Amino acid sequence: MIETNALFKVSYGLYLVCSGDKNKGNGYVCNTVMQVSAEPVLFTICCNKNNYTAELIHKQGAFSVSVLEQDCSAEIIGDFGYKSGRDSDKMMGKEIRWGDTGVPIVLNESIAFLECRVKQTIDAGTHLMFIGEAVQAEILDNSKDPLTYAYYQKVRKGVSPKNAPTYIKPEVLEEISNAQDLIIYRCPVCGYDFEETENQKFEDLPDDWTCPICGVEKDRFEVL
Repeated sequence: MIETNALFKVSYGLYLVCSGDKNKGNGYVCNTVMQVSAEPVLFTICCNKNNYTAELIHKQGAFSVSVLEQDCSAEIIGDFGYKSGRDSDKMMGKEIRWGDTGVPIVLNESIAFLECRVKQTIDAGTHLMFIGEAVQAEILDNSKDPLTYAYYQKVRKGVSPKNAPTYIKPEVLEEISNAQDLIIYRCPVCGYDFEETENQKFEDLPDDWTCPICGVEKDRFEVL
């Protein structure tokens, strides 16, 4: 038996993982970045096999990791978490540094970054696990806290995109919420859930209120 709530207790961060080159770059929001070795300094990331970024990592043989700040904007989460790089240029308008391996490094709303050269690729079911050796790492802003998955869930009420390894089906989330007797309004684009309380009603939100994850207008939210 797998109790879904138990899975929410595993700690993660939220990062932008990017690859490609100056001709074509792409990236996605990743909550599975982990250091696995001290010498050499090795990091692992997981990427859905269907993600365009997975193709670019294979081609370039390298990837970057930007550590998002805790109060990063909904726009950057929406751009990298809920859009496909096959349909849009996620690098457009972003502050980019090109790494030693040629991959793009997103500096917007990031407090640090890593650049890694791929050493091993492991097939992990729906995802590929890329193990890379760090070739550079730098702090960009030491005054801010990193965005964690727990903060993203509890404070910002965000949910995992469908391609994330921690994705939970909507019907399962509904069962959890119904058990807690919550009234929920759901964003039709990214799946963000606004949970009403006695002190905070959805109808009392300003008319220009938008989804804090992807920016969808209030009147497009659906009642569960």
